[in-house]
Order: sequence, then C-alpha cells, then structure tokens
Amino acid sequence: MPGHVDPSVDAVRVDVRTTALWRDIESHFDQALSPGFGRVTAACELTASPDGQVIAFTGSVIESLGTAPRRCVALAHLDSGVVERISWDGGESRLPRWSPDGSRLAFVSDRRERECFQLQVLDRTRLGEAVPLGAVDGTVEDLSWSPDGARILLLVADRGADVAGAQGSSKAALPNARRPSWMPSVSCRETDAWRRLWSVDVASGAVVRVSPEALNVWEATWCGSDHVVAVTSRGPDEGSWYSAELTRIGTATGEATTLYAGDVQIGQPACNPSGTRVAVVEAPASDRGGVAGTVVVVDVAQSTVEVAPVDLDASQVLWRDDDNLLVVGLRGLQAVATGWNTATGRSLDEWTSDEALTAGFPTVTLLPGQRFASVLESWDRYPEIAVFDEGRATAVACLGHAGTTWVREQVGPLEPATWKAPDGLTVEGLVCSPPHGDRPFPLVTVLHGGPIWAWTNTWSASSPLVSLLVSRGYAVFLPNPRGSMGRGREFASLVVGDMGGADSDDILAGIDALVAGGFADPARLGVTGGSYGGFMTSWLVTRTKRFAAAVSVAPVTNWYTQHNQSNIGTFDRLFLDADPFVTSGRHFDRSPAMHAAGVTTPVLNIAGALDRCTPPGQAVEFHNVLREHGAETALVLYPEEGHGVRSMPAQLDFCVRVVSWFEAYMPPGNGAPPRSAPT
Repeated sequence: MPGHVDPSVDAVRVDVRTTALWRDIESHFDQALSPGFGRVTAACELTASPDGQVIAFTGSVIESLGTAPRRCVALAHLDSGVVERISWDGGESRLPRWSPDGSRLAFVSDRRERECFQLQVLDRTRLGEAVPLGAVDGTVEDLSWSPDGARILLLVADRGADVAGAQGSSKAALPNARRPSWMPSVSCRETDAWRRLWSVDVASGAVVRVSPEALNVWEATWCGSDHVVAVTSRGPDEGSWYSAELTRIGTATGEATTLYAGDVQIGQPACNPSGTRVAVVEAPASDRGGVAGTVVVVDVAQSTVEVAPVDLDASQVLWRDDDNLLVVGLRGLQAVATGWNTATGRSLDEWTSDEALTAGFPTVTLLPGQRFASVLESWDRYPEIAVFDEGRATAVACLGHAGTTWVREQVGPLEPATWKAPDGLTVEGLVCSPPHGDRPFPLVTVLHGGPIWAWTNTWSASSPLVSLLVSRGYAVFLPNPRGSMGRGREFASLVVGDMGGADSDDILAGIDALVAGGFADPARLGVTGGSYGGFMTSWLVTRTKRFAAAVSVAPVTNWYTQHNQSNIGTFDRLFLDADPFVTSGRHFDRSPAMHAAGVTTPVLNIAGALDRCTPPGQAVEFHNVLREHGAETALVLYPEEGHGVRSMPAQLDFCVRVVSWFEAYMPPGNGAPPRSAPT
C-alpha cells in the first residue's frame, strides 16, 4: 500500500499513553525532573542590582510532568548563594529590571489576564507584594528604567500581534472575550497589530505614548533621559523586521530620526550613559530576536559610524561607561566576552570558554568594576548563575538537583568535531556519544534552526530529546554548516541565496566523515530538526538514500506556499534570493515537495496547528506527496502548539513518537538489523 507504515510503530498511534515506550520515557522524564518540582530550576533575563549584591532573574518552576513550566521572578543573593522566589501570584512573571538606585524592582506579570503582561513594581525597602503600575492595552514585551529613575519605558504589543518564531510563532495576548464558534477570523491591513512605546511616570502611574503613530517598534532602550533609541519599521508585520532601522525618538515630542540603516538585520541597541553614542549589532539574521554579528557604534550628534574591532559574532553589547563596552558573543564554538575601549581602540578578551554563557545567544549582566554575571552551562554542567572576575568564573547559585545528576549519568561525552566540505571549507560541530556500546554507533543528526543559529556546548544541547536519544544508545551529531553564527559575517552570508545548496553538502560531508572514521554505522543513520532544521531534514531525504529514518519538525517543504501562507514571507525572498512568483528558480529547485518522487527514507512529519512561521500545511504537503509516491510516511499535528512542541505533556508525547520512529527503523542495539533498511 502506498505510504503504508507498520501500525505497530508507536509513533502512528493516536494515543500513545498506554504504550510501554510512553511508560519508559515518562519514567525518564520523571527521574530527570521530579526532584526539582516546585523549585526554581532555570534562569534567564538576568539583571544585577546597582550595588552588585543581588541578581534578579526570570526563573522557571515545574510542578508536575502534566503541567508546563511557569515563569517567575527570583533573586540570587551573591553573598550566600540563596535563591529567593519573589513573585508568587497566580500567573507568570518575567523581565525583572532594577531602578537606578536599586530600591525598586520592576517586572511584568499576567496575574490578571493570562498572557497579557502588565507592569508591576516591588519596593525592596518595605515588605509587601508588587503593585501594578500604568496599565496599558496590550502586552508588555520589554521595559527599562530612565536614567533618573522617574519613568519606565514599556514596549507594548497590541493584542493579536505575531509572536516571534523563536518564541513559538503564535498570537500575543488574544482577548478573553468568547465569540460564537461559527464566527470567522478576519485579516486585513486595518486589523494589523502594532508594537509601540509608552512611558510610565513612576510617581503618578500616568502613561504617555512615546512612539509616533506610523512607526512599529521591535526593540528599544533609553538614550539619556529625554530620548530613546529603537529598532523600528514602517510596518508592523513580521516581514518588516528584516528591513528595520535604528531610530532615535524624543520622549516629549515623539519626533523620530533615523540614525542608521544597514544592508542586513540589526538588533540589541545600547546607549552610553551620556546618550551621545549608540551601539547596535548588525548581521544577516533569520529570526527576530536573534542577531549576532558586527558591532556598529553611531555618534548621535555627528552621525558617524564606527565598527568595533572585535573578533567574534556579538549577541550583546553593554556600556560600562561612555568609552568602554563589554561585547559578548560567539567565536566558533566558544563563548567570548571582550572589553573594548572606544577612545583607544584597544580590545581584550575577558572570558573565553568552551562552555556557554546562556544557551543560544550569549548574554550577561554587568556588576560593579570589571565583573559580570551570566548563566554558565555545558553538556557536563547544569545551568548555574556565575560571577566572572579577571578570567575566573565562580558559581554563586546552583540550580541543579538529584535529577540533573541522574541525567548526566545517562549520557556519554560531548566532543567538538571538524571536517572539510566538498569545496574545502572547514566546518565545525559537536558529537554526543552514548554511555555504553561499541562503535560504530547508530547516529541521529540533529539540525538546528535558523539557518543563522548554532549548536554550542550547552546542557542537553538545549533539548531534552538529545539527551534522551543518547541515553537510549544513539550517538547524536550536531553540525554547524555554513550560515551558522560564530564564524563571522562572511561565513553566515554563505547561506543567503543558497539555502539547501552547499549547506546541505556540509552536513552530508560531516556524516561521511563520522562513518569513515568508524564512529557511525552507515546502515543506521537518522536525521531530524525543526524549522530550518525541518526544511533541511525534508530536503536531505530527497538528495540521498543514506538515511534509515527521518523526523521533520515545523518544516518548510514548498517555498511557494510557504511564501504565501507564512507570516514571514520576506524570509524566503532573502534567503533564497529569488522571486516567489516565477515558476522556476530556487523556490522550485529547493522545495522538497517538488522532488519527493525518489524518497525511500521513512519520514515522520510533525507540526503545530498554531504555527504562523512555518504553517502546518507545509508538513501536510510533504506527507501527502510522499504518500502518493509510495514512501513510508506519517503526519502528527499538535492542536495547541505553535512553532515547535514546547509545552507539557505534548513534549513528552513528541519525544515518544520521535524515539519510536528511530527505534523502529534503526534500532540502537549493536548488530541488530534495521526494521526497514534503506535501499
């Protein structure tokens, strides 16, 4: 039967909760997570108090396997290492920000309406709960105190605004009012949701609009007490972000002046204390909120531009004073923090490590003097808050528990890998080995999103699926093909206009090198990935028959329909460098659905029904065309998920299905024949 899959494979059951594999993987999750139930076990969005004694951060608390993690605001006391949770309301809380004098802590919470975050201020000099301040219509996505502490700047997204793909690509703060089930949704230019800036007077709670009417704001921060600098566009749609500019806005007048307009994407604006210069990161970028590259400094008065002479892909820039910056980012697989004096031009690495400074895009928070703090983690180190001083890292708040110790015991080592692409380019990646068994191992290649992103040395490779696969006997290969960040703008730009070209050759060459070295079993090769990784998974099975199994998550499989259905239609124009309204070219040549006739690899297609970035129809298309051509294929759609499977227990279900698929077609036991070998 065309498209037939053995019904005994757990991945194709509607309800997998009664299977032995569910019980097995549920036990894995329980042992990994349950010792930390009710505790703060993750940290991000760190901000140090002005006196450097306390770090406020957004924590994560899991209550049970059946509930999603809940965000809270917590404090890490540097003298004692005690972690104190300070937001206990019924909703979620995040984005803590200290006032300049350190007496108050602002954050946002959805305690009154789910997913509609509003400003809260906690007075640390008196006991009591945080109080709401300056209600706005929409949801607060970012905030910052004015240098004089009199006002708080709010970046507010209208209800229904698109959420970035890296955050799930759904809709923000949809109204709670119930509508009849028959009532349609409506979209037109007049219903577009914007992001705007508001200023809250701390003393009175009065709210004043800052940004002008026809300007959409993606990021913003204070530039002195009378102006802000922002990443802005003339339209509110996600595609407009790709051509955003750096803008200076007067808080009293709303007058907007363009400071800088580059030829690629920008992000992470930061202004020096006097408000005279603005630093911004500029780089080819695939996702809003994920820019890592060159640091550009703009003189506000002179309109001159200077490029920082730092050798890394910067993901964050912080001013220590008017002349000194701390630049944080990636250099290859390493996390790097570099100090740069703009007056002398001198730069010096202050921290370089194979471990990660916060997963994904490295970030830190400044402490008095030359110190800074961050979340330090690696494959061997569960995330912990650490202070960095004169090249030394000291852990001050450990978030691990007995479950994290158990997880580390279930996996083997993680090691860097390098190899040559067919054109001679050196490519990097990471390889995770199972704790037991002999080479050659069954190998699952896990492809990252982006394409401009990168695998680094993080806990469980930032995914519970990776450590789960390794614990069950699979080696996992994490390649960073051309287009990945950390290797400079030229390397990242190699994927622009050639997505699915030489980058796919890089991946296949890495797999070949692992096979040739006796590490990977050529009869048991699998591939998976999400977003760009989902596209590449679908694309690679049309290019080669070497894979025994594939799992494509949140993929793009037809660039024509992707352009017309996605909320980021600008993306394919940029990264394919092609016209989506012609019947030839890269939109056709690089669409997996157009080349599915010869696919022999069994493919599991997975998507979230709420995904606006890579709509679920992309997975449906590939599943249907594979089935029509007689390939083994299955389709799984999660009704409450967006871009990726993120919530519990859906994530547990997802892991069961992925593991089931690989174990059915490329079982991990050494010497065991695959159930359905590729031909």
